[in-house]
This record gives sequence, structure tokens and C-alpha cells, in this order.
Amino acid sequence: MNPQIITLPVGDFQTNCYLVFGPDRVGVVIDPGGEAQHIAQVLAERQIKATAILLTHGHCDHLIGAAQLQELLDLPLYLSEADLPTLEGSAADASFLGLSFTKVPKVTGYLKDGQIFKAGQLEFKVLATPGHTPGGIVLLCGDCAFCGDTIFENSVGRTDLPGGDSRQLANSIRRQIYTLPDSTTLYPGHGPTTTVGLEKRSNPFVRPL
Repeated sequence: MNPQIITLPVGDFQTNCYLVFGPDRVGVVIDPGGEAQHIAQVLAERQIKATAILLTHGHCDHLIGAAQLQELLDLPLYLSEADLPTLEGSAADASFLGLSFTKVPKVTGYLKDGQIFKAGQLEFKVLATPGHTPGGIVLLCGDCAFCGDTIFENSVGRTDLPGGDSRQLANSIRRQIYTLPDSTTLYPGHGPTTTVGLEKRSNPFVRPL
């Protein structure tokens, strides 16, 4: 089942926060990188019942709004266990970048490669894509893939931060993303959507084998 999607660019880095829900209006919040009150307001206005916060990785610009959103809506939060150290260091990283961030969100549980996470009528398949961070993941729902900072339109996530690995990132993209149908829409952590087919043909950083 393909989801309905609302994209909210939030925070100083204009991180794409995605509200993803099914025909029953039940879904998840992916990467609330700020503006928790605004996210909660949009959920209420659109009559969407969020059942969880899912993080594609633990960098601060993808979760600055998570703790407040947890408190506002009493939501559990999930990410890859391999990115727990990244999440735990996110407040210090935010301070270094001059971002306003006072509280690291509480982790409810962990997402594993191949796992199916259910929210109402939707199913999200977890694809491990380490490289940008050790625990980066892609969340596949129907023909939509929420990629975090693994891949962008004609670009890829940076690997010069702690835990980054350029070879690992390229392997993740080739193994987990380029093997999806070409028509799959990629929803990145920043910037516009793209497709698997377009990136296989034109992404200058990672070419298919």
C-alpha cells in the first residue's frame, strides 16, 4: 500500500520531516528535526493519528523536535541500535553548531534490517544503509523510500563526520537502494524527491555496478 505523505521542511537545516499515513489516517512521523509544535498542529489539522516517531539516523538536525513531540503526543521513538551513540551525542553536536537543543529524545526500541514496522494499515520495511552514520536506515513503504541522508538528488550523504564511511555508504546505496524498482520515489532528508531510476542513471557519486 502506498502512503499519503506530507513533507514539512523544519529547523535551521530545513530537514524534511515526513508525516506518513494510510487511508485510516494512522501513521508515523519520520525525522522531526525541529518545530514540534508546528508538526503537532499539522497532525491535528489533518486529523492524522501518529503512532510513532521513526528516525532514519541520529544526527541532531533530524531529531531536535523529537523529545518535545514525544511529550506533546506521548509517542514512542525508534531508530537503529547502531545509531544510539550518534543520538546520545546529538545535543553536543547541536551546541557545537549553535543550534537550540536541550533534550535528547527517549528511545523506545530499535529497528533492524529487514524488519517490518506496522502503523495502522501501513507497513514500513527497514533497510540498513550504514555509511553516513553507522546506523543509518531507509524506510520503505509501498513504492516510497524515506532515505534520511543516505542519498539525495544527484548527491549522497557526507561521510566526513564521526562514524562516516564512504565505501560503506556506496555499498549501502548499491545493495539496498539501487536494487529497488526504478520507479521507487526517494524521499531524502533534505531537498527534493527523486527516483531510483534517475539516481542510477545520473548520480555522479555512486554508479551501479
